[in-house]
Amino acid sequence: MKLHWSTRSPYVRKVMAAAIETGLDASIQTRLSTVSLSTVNADVERDNPLGKIPTLVTDEGVALYDSLVICEYLDHHSRKGRLFPQGFDQRLEALRWHALGNGLTDILILWNNERGRDPALQSPAHLSSYHAKTLATLDALEATVDELDRREFDIGHLGVAVGVGHADFRFADLQWRTTRPRLSAWADRMAERESLRRTVQFDPRLQKPA
Repeated sequence: MKLHWSTRSPYVRKVMAAAIETGLDASIQTRLSTVSLSTVNADVERDNPLGKIPTLVTDEGVALYDSLVICEYLDHHSRKGRLFPQGFDQRLEALRWHALGNGLTDILILWNNERGRDPALQSPAHLSSYHAKTLATLDALEATVDELDRREFDIGHLGVAVGVGHADFRFADLQWRTTRPRLSAWADRMAERESLRRTVQFDPRLQKPA
């Protein structure tokens, strides 16, 4: 399998962590692929008309995109644990947690893109909204993370762990951990899990992986 991949993408991190959780990481060949909202990567676009990563091309030549779809594909072919519960109620709960973590990631990416624009072009309204939504999501996770902690590890844990990990990666100045001790402790425990420890995001222009 071929995966369009980047060390900076939280969605790629989620897919690679899922590959480790399912025992399929050795079957994936990664291809460094740089994408952005303002450019087109022709190599990625040949496999995914959306021009987004992660994009997985299976051994049968089928291109899969959206990280959740790729994670479900890997889970279906798992050689180890399962990330998607089989029963409807448990599956729905796992997907609900995933949606919260993935939504946090989406907001953080939009926020980071907006604050990276020329200051004269930045929208104060958008910056304020992204900030408020991020804090509200982190507060909700702080209030409910004990519920997640009582569940067996699944795609919900992975989605939330990647979301708060991206907050650490791109928004160290937010200092979200200082007022959210339960979520911070949970994130630290998750960071010790092999799949997340081996997929820590980094910017190769600024640093090397630990």
